[in-house]
Amino acid sequence: MSQRTERRGIHVDQSDLLCKKGCGYYGNAAWQGLCSKCWREEYQRVRQKQIQDDWALAEKLQREEEEAYASSHAVHSQSPAGHASLAPFSKFEEKKTNEKTRKVTTVKKFFSPSSRTASKKETQDGKTPSPSISRHASFDTDQVSKDFVEFLKNLHKPGREIHKQCRAFLVNMSSKKDLSADELSECVQDFYQSLADRLMSHFKGSSESVEQVMDQVEKYIMTRLYKSVFCPETTDDEKKDLSTQNRIRALHWVTIQMLCVSMDEEIPEVSENVVKAITDIIEMDSKRVPRDKLVCITRCSKHIFSAIRITKNEPASADDFLPALIYIVLKANPPRLQSNIQYITRFCNPSRLMTGEDGYYFTNLCCAVAFIEKLDAQSLNLSPEEFERYMSGQASPRFNSSEGDWVDGTQGVGVTVTNPVLAQLNHNLELLSGLCRQQEAVMEAAQSLQADLLSWSEGVQREVHGILEKYPLEIKSSKVSAIDANNVDNENLPSPIKPQVFAG
Repeated sequence: MSQRTERRGIHVDQSDLLCKKGCGYYGNAAWQGLCSKCWREEYQRVRQKQIQDDWALAEKLQREEEEAYASSHAVHSQSPAGHASLAPFSKFEEKKTNEKTRKVTTVKKFFSPSSRTASKKETQDGKTPSPSISRHASFDTDQVSKDFVEFLKNLHKPGREIHKQCRAFLVNMSSKKDLSADELSECVQDFYQSLADRLMSHFKGSSESVEQVMDQVEKYIMTRLYKSVFCPETTDDEKKDLSTQNRIRALHWVTIQMLCVSMDEEIPEVSENVVKAITDIIEMDSKRVPRDKLVCITRCSKHIFSAIRITKNEPASADDFLPALIYIVLKANPPRLQSNIQYITRFCNPSRLMTGEDGYYFTNLCCAVAFIEKLDAQSLNLSPEEFERYMSGQASPRFNSSEGDWVDGTQGVGVTVTNPVLAQLNHNLELLSGLCRQQEAVMEAAQSLQADLLSWSEGVQREVHGILEKYPLEIKSSKVSAIDANNVDNENLPSPIKPQVFAG
């Protein structure tokens, strides 16, 4: 990569996008730099250890309870009243209960029963199992269900089994209201993995057929679970959304030149691709299915590559892509960006995030968001003081035309910052200001000309009235007598007014 981009801190090696365990798949910041496969293995290892520790604690508490009961029973048999032993045993029972409640929560969550054990109180209150599987589903949900059934008809008997398993999974998920977002994600990912393994044996290793079925399963499952698992109240996704949105707004003064993006928006085709990229990244929030959100990210990225290729007249490189993606995100400020990234991370078919262009573009988007959150003065070749003033809105970059350098807008002369890119930007702004002044001058001249025309017209009218008053016209009327009229040669009269002669 060029020295200019390295100096600005935007460079990211392609190795940084891969899993930290070196498996070759794409990693993700939400998975601590691991790919989906390695993260699940690590998560399951930690979870299994926690479950084993919880069971060991439960067995230990059970033994202590039995020993305490035996001891209290022996004391009670020696003391008729038995009151001396009740107090210590009662305290032990309270301690044991609190310890169990605190330590065995994970076990209860992961081994929670299905929907048939839902509390009677919720049923009596008329609460539905889940908004996503209620009878009054939205039109989109109904349409997705119909499309899913039509797709499964082509699979015949396996299709009926797949539909049965999906329905059972949705019913089971409706009862897991106490699970966290990560635990809900684990349930969905376990279902994906289990179903994919069965399909692999059915289609005899045809990964393409399995992928087609899994895409339809993901669409069906996540469309119905969307309302309950997207940006759940148990997470801080909404807080992160607001933080990222405010951060992007505070960086409104960062330009395409500051990021050294290889895109010339003066070229119509480039500008068109930029607009399409912004539209696609914004449209991501309107999709319900994780795969559909990924498609929006992929389309956005391809428009960016096209814009760079048109500008440079050569294929775009990965080093060109990331700064351009950062610029698009800053310009678009997509709604609920963090929630959408977390939703894709938690509930997308993991194979799409680990390999392929979808995984590559999604990983770059995560890197772009992380860069925006950590963007500092050094990234833009500014001093910390200037960066803070620009972020707070107390100043804006201005250009010293006499020296050709950028200066702080809050000072008369300021500390110059040699930056040809910013100098060119300010030069363009000065040209625009000059055009505005020229336009104002033209408008003033046009208004003056209009006033002169009105004045000339009024002067001409006054002169005409003066002449008419000085030399009034006299029109004398003459009467032709009947005798003179008879002497007029009838042949010389025009045909329309010739007198007609009537017989006798």
